[in-house]
Amino acid sequence: MSVRVAGWSGPRNISTAMMRAWESRPDCRVVDEPFYGCYLLESGAQHPMREAIIRSQPQSREDVQAQLRLSEGCSLQYEKHMTHHMPRGVDLSWTVEAKHVFLIRSPARIIASYRQKMPTVSEEDIGIVRQRELFDEVSDILGERPPVMDSADVLANPEHMLQKLCHTLGIEWIEGAMTKWAPGSRASDGVWAPHWYAAVEASTGFAAPAVEVPALDPADEALACQMQAHYEAMAAFKLI
Repeated sequence: MSVRVAGWSGPRNISTAMMRAWESRPDCRVVDEPFYGCYLLESGAQHPMREAIIRSQPQSREDVQAQLRLSEGCSLQYEKHMTHHMPRGVDLSWTVEAKHVFLIRSPARIIASYRQKMPTVSEEDIGIVRQRELFDEVSDILGERPPVMDSADVLANPEHMLQKLCHTLGIEWIEGAMTKWAPGSRASDGVWAPHWYAAVEASTGFAAPAVEVPALDPADEALACQMQAHYEAMAAFKLI
């Protein structure tokens, strides 16, 4: 039976490493942020490589949804989705076709990592509020809560957490297949990879968990505090 797994994350949240983990399986193809181009067109957001991203992908949500449907002979597909690419009111009826996992991370760590790449950060940029909304919306569509994974738990014990996720999703666990990979870029990477993926391209597995809590300036600290309740609401459902 063909299976689609939609992985929902905000930016700077080991989502690309998670994509690498799934692509390391011999039975899985991956799709990198398929709604990015649509989001840029609709929002007018000025992201690095904006025009190249728009040209690289279907420019309507209907065409993206059609492209995501599994091609013949593909038994497992992992889709890396950014929550801020799915604005409020967008059609989510297609989500019933997939299994889902929501990847969360401490707001302070997300903001600190985002600011290493971008000069400013906003609530919309990091997508935590929208992630919680999507968690509720997808739960309503499916009639059950999809699994949640905290990136800190994945980094602390990737094999245990990924095995737990596969079991929860009803997907065969392949020993050793999802925790190590060869360094370098992938043909499946989005065209934005040169700006964002340097760390994961140098990696051969999940990084060691961070110990120190990042220092934030007052405005970023205030944003992290505002986002904490949304993070904790999803964390209540996380796999352990």
